[in-house]
Amino acid sequence: MEQSILVFGDSIAYGAWDKEGGWVERLKNSLAEKRKSDSYYIIYNLSVSGETTEDLVQRFDFEAGQRADKDTAILFAIGINDLQFIEPMHDVVRTLKRFKENIEGLIQTASRLSKIVFFVGLTPLNEKITRPLPSDFANPYTNEHVKELNQVIKSVCSEEKAVFIEIFSGFMKAGHERLLEDGLHPNSNGHKLIFEQVRQALAKNKII
Repeated sequence: MEQSILVFGDSIAYGAWDKEGGWVERLKNSLAEKRKSDSYYIIYNLSVSGETTEDLVQRFDFEAGQRADKDTAILFAIGINDLQFIEPMHDVVRTLKRFKENIEGLIQTASRLSKIVFFVGLTPLNEKITRPLPSDFANPYTNEHVKELNQVIKSVCSEEKAVFIEIFSGFMKAGHERLLEDGLHPNSNGHKLIFEQVRQALAKNKII
């Protein structure tokens, strides 16, 4: 039996800053060890560095349509780059509205292709690095904004019957600053934690 898993994400899902290739590569290697003569897993990492939900909406239907069927697991791991649209004059309400529309569109399209859809939650930031400006300067790269985006994702997942994989709280409990390389991207320990959370969610939902 072949189980395909498609991952659509940004530079974090692509594997930036991890000497072992990122949490997706760790998952791939872990599943390779579970391979049996009659069952195996194929993971396609279709993540693009710097991509936003707006970008992914443009390509998702075509790329997933070439690879997915009803038994394919689809994992989204995207959203942190959308922070850039919370501008200094920021209209947060408009930004979150558009963000929600993109998340809804991605999950709804994925659900038409597959019956198994997951969304990996966003990781926190190290504001000592991402927010070096005085507090009276507008800066979208804050954990409050990350939590707002995460809440949108979680809410849409609940509405659309997709599985939300909580990452933010696990990072915070583990001491998030030591899990981040440059304030935004996880280091190897951070990728290991994401991998463990994703693997548990896949196992709980009987994908692996």
